[in-house]
Parts: sequence; C-alpha cells; structure tokens
Amino acid sequence: MSQSIVQVDAFTDTPFAGNPAAVCLLTAPRDAEWMQHVAREMNLSETAFLYPEDDGFRLRWFTPIVEVPLCGHATLASAHVLYETKALDAAVTARFFTLSGELRATKNGDWITLDFPSRPVTPRRSPFDIAAALGAPVLNIAGNDHQRWLAEVESEEVLRALTPNFAAMMGVYGVIATCRATTPGFDFMSRFFAPSIGINEDPVTGGAHCSLTPYWAEALGKTEMVGYQASARGGVVRVRLADERVYLSGQALTVLRGELTL
Repeated sequence: MSQSIVQVDAFTDTPFAGNPAAVCLLTAPRDAEWMQHVAREMNLSETAFLYPEDDGFRLRWFTPIVEVPLCGHATLASAHVLYETKALDAAVTARFFTLSGELRATKNGDWITLDFPSRPVTPRRSPFDIAAALGAPVLNIAGNDHQRWLAEVESEEVLRALTPNFAAMMGVYGVIATCRATTPGFDFMSRFFAPSIGINEDPVTGGAHCSLTPYWAEALGKTEMVGYQASARGGVVRVRLADERVYLSGQALTVLRGELTL
C-alpha cells in the first residue's frame, strides 16, 4: 500500500527558500512509530501528518527524532496542501486539532494566515550561559515555561554572524536569537536553534513567532509587524497580536510530490 507525500517550502514565494516540510494527508490514523520512521526518512525539520476528524483534521508534527507540540511552518504547509488539492475550498477555514489545541488557517489570495496561541516570554535567569552559547553579547534574555529562550542581540550584522555552540543548548527546547530590523520592510529579525529536538537551526519557525510577536509588540508599540528569519534559506512572516492569539501569515509553494512505497 502506497502513501502520497508532498514537500512544501513554507514562508516563502521562492522555490528552495523558506522552510521545507513534508506533508502526509492520510485517510485514517497511523501509529506514532510509523510516523516517526517517515519523518526520519524525510530528514526535514518537520513532517506533518493529518487526517479527517469531525469537521476538521487531526494534525501531528514530527522532527527526525521526536514529536513536537507545535509547529508553524508545517501547519502552513498542511493548509497549503489542503487548499491546493481542493480537499478544502479556498473560502473554507481549515481547522486542525493538535497537541496545542485547535489551530485554524484561512486563505487570502497567495497568503495563508494561521491562528496560533501567544506564548510570551518574560525576563528570567536561564539555565545556561546563552551569550556564550550564541557566541555574542546579548541585550536581553527572556524565557517561558515551554523552555523557549529568547535572546536579543545588538544588530542584524551580529545576528547573521552568530555561530552557536549547539552542545551548550542541549536540554532546552530552543533558543530564539533576535534583533530590531534596520532593513526596510521588516520590523524584527530572528534565528532559531533547537538541537535538543534534532534541529540545529530551523530555517523559518512559526512557533518561535508566537513568542517573538508579543516581545516585539511591547518593544516597538505595534501589534502588526513583519518578521524576517535570517537563516541561510530565509523567510518572511507577517504577524498580528490580538488578545492571547498570534496570527501568522505566510506564503508557500509545492516543490515535490512523491509516493511512499510501503
């Protein structure tokens, strides 16, 4: 029995940029061991598995080594596949039932907007020397109970030049490095490192923007912003903060269609 699989570049309108995710649109649940094997085989930062449930879809995300509770780019990729294949009409809101509760996606032209939980960070003492791990001085350090740590650095030049010590970051979910943007068209920039879950550097991270959005909303006095994740591939995330939700908007395109011959 074969299973179709699609690879999508998320948070970009350019092939081979943004963050690639594999998407398996299933007809019924599969066991976690099989999904983990597929994710390891795909060897991308995330592989998404979804199947119809009630009036939406059950959605799960796996890195090559572990299932994760929240993933933005693979949710964007999943919504893109549903709309592109006409599994959902473009006017219909996609509903996803996940480990992080119900998430939604809506399509507006070439953009898809995700309705995600806000995950603010607050100043606190980190369990390791974040500046040393990043290899650069930091202006502010904040974290949250999800073990995501955020470190603000001085400039875009410092952010792009970071060469992290990944071994020093083991034991926490991930580290977000960020700075105010000076490049026209952007409000802030970021990079995201998560070696503990098998991703040394994630190209474009929707989940990290659930923390970046409230952080920069307070710092800049704005609730609508544009972020750029300055990885080697790069990607653009439009964000909006409303109540306790973060709305992440991005583009996506399919780059590969295939079949798992099982």
